Amino acid sequence: MRIIADLHIHSRFSRACSRDLVLEKIDETCRAKGVNVIGTGDFTHPEWFKEMKERLVEKKRGLYVIKSQVPNPKFKINSKLQISNLEQTRFICSAEIACIYSKGGKCRRLHVVILAPGLEAVEKINKELGKIGNLKADGRPILGLDVERLAEIVFGVDERCAVIPAHIWTPWFAMFGSKSGFDSVEECWGKMADKIFAIETGLSSDPEMNWRVKNLDRMSIISNSDAHSLPNIGREANVFEIEKNKLSYDEIIEVIKNKDPKNFLYAIEFYPEEGMYHFDGHRTCGISMTPKESQYNKNICPKCKKNLTIGVLNRVEELAERDRKEGYVDKSRIPFIKLVELDKVIAESLGVKSRSAKQVQSEYDRLIKSFGSEFDILLKIKTEKIAESGWLKIAEGIQRVREGRVNIQPGFDGQYGEIKIFNEQKNLKQQLNLF
Repeated sequence: MRIIADLHIHSRFSRACSRDLVLEKIDETCRAKGVNVIGTGDFTHPEWFKEMKERLVEKKRGLYVIKSQVPNPKFKINSKLQISNLEQTRFICSAEIACIYSKGGKCRRLHVVILAPGLEAVEKINKELGKIGNLKADGRPILGLDVERLAEIVFGVDERCAVIPAHIWTPWFAMFGSKSGFDSVEECWGKMADKIFAIETGLSSDPEMNWRVKNLDRMSIISNSDAHSLPNIGREANVFEIEKNKLSYDEIIEVIKNKDPKNFLYAIEFYPEEGMYHFDGHRTCGISMTPKESQYNKNICPKCKKNLTIGVLNRVEELAERDRKEGYVDKSRIPFIKLVELDKVIAESLGVKSRSAKQVQSEYDRLIKSFGSEFDILLKIKTEKIAESGWLKIAEGIQRVREGRVNIQPGFDGQYGEIKIFNEQKNLKQQLNLF
């Protein structure tokens, strides 16, 4: 049974997140997209955890579904999508913690994803973390806690939990971030380093970039959306092969740990250039630079003379092994494929700027009804079949994405990159990344 899993999202209780992030709408969105397993997000927040306990029931060991398909009367569900042929979405207990603390004479800021084997374990984790900080303030709570101590607390509750450094290269809040991170897993996690078995790429890096860093060789590399809104669910995900009768929390964790390509098939990736921190730069001045250009300018903005925000590509170069140049491929690692979300493909095909435009959403709904889920359309359905059904330009756009024929103006200093599918200029990086 092929499983697409997105293990890191947020709820409406997280800062700067959509009010539509409720369990019923997350379930509906996952069915339309073809995501089978989704993180609950934000299990540390008391109100969200209360809703989890009220609305979810354990379907398989450690995996939950919504108790009833009768919609929560508080929230309007999109009745236009006919997706009853797909099974209910499985929810896995997940949360993200922001840790801010001092270590080694520096202020450290890290985001950490926690996966838990069930609501009982979550309740115990929340009780312990509630003694340290205010869990009500934000769905992603900020704790003055060393991540090493955080890991001790979590594993002290249940050894089956997973503690995963989130979006590890993001400058401001990440394990390897240029502003407040560390230079190795061991430096960051101390005596708990051996229990950290996976890292999350984040939007501004892909697995290939992470392969260049020897310190990450033992790590499983996973990809998650970190979605702050419904449309962004599944923009990054993991594809597993798991027997239906074995599908459980423990099995998913084992598949990630073991890194067996028979079970961990591949990762679905955002184009890293489209991420908010791929290049160096200074957004206020509109300055974007490659690592070499930053080095030439001594990491100083040429306009205002302030420090540049050093991005992911530069930081990877700093920590990479000398013999692992850009383009280094480790064929023993789990492969990956880069995609562009279907609504973005539709918007560009129609010449519409906003992916949320009514025209775009109307075509999206029609495509889902005709061909199944979004991932089926992006990965499986022959583009000839889509074209024959009247979506000629959309079919062409999907084919271009599959072949890596896209152009991207890289993101920098908190500004997303701009991706163009129907731009005839030479592609920045023409390659198909499914090995």
